[in-house]
Amino acid sequence: MPAVLAGLLQVLVAVMLLLGCLLGLLAAVGLHRFPDLFCRMHAATKPATLGLLLVALAVGLTVTTSGAIIKLLLVVVLQFLTAPVSAHMVGRAAYRSGIPLSDTTVMDELGRDQALRNRYGAT
Repeated sequence: MPAVLAGLLQVLVAVMLLLGCLLGLLAAVGLHRFPDLFCRMHAATKPATLGLLLVALAVGLTVTTSGAIIKLLLVVVLQFLTAPVSAHMVGRAAYRSGIPLSDTTVMDELGRDQALRNRYGAT
């Protein structure tokens, strides 16, 4: 590989690693700053998942073995499958157990849907 392309690849890898770590930091700040469980779940899953994707892509560009790339793909796929599902299930369980919404919450879509279901019967 020519030296110019190798240097460009290293810059790209460094930028992706930096952005991935920054997204992880933003997820941590969101966990600390957001007012309620539901906002915190959002902060824990979205930026952290994208940050992991960027870090895995950066590592995938630097490793040369197919085994390492397969493991990285497996990590990314499992993260993308499990993080949204687990956040959704935790959110529904928290809502049903009566965890209060923040005062700044504008719309309670799950409460509206449950009220309609109770009024008109379950579908």
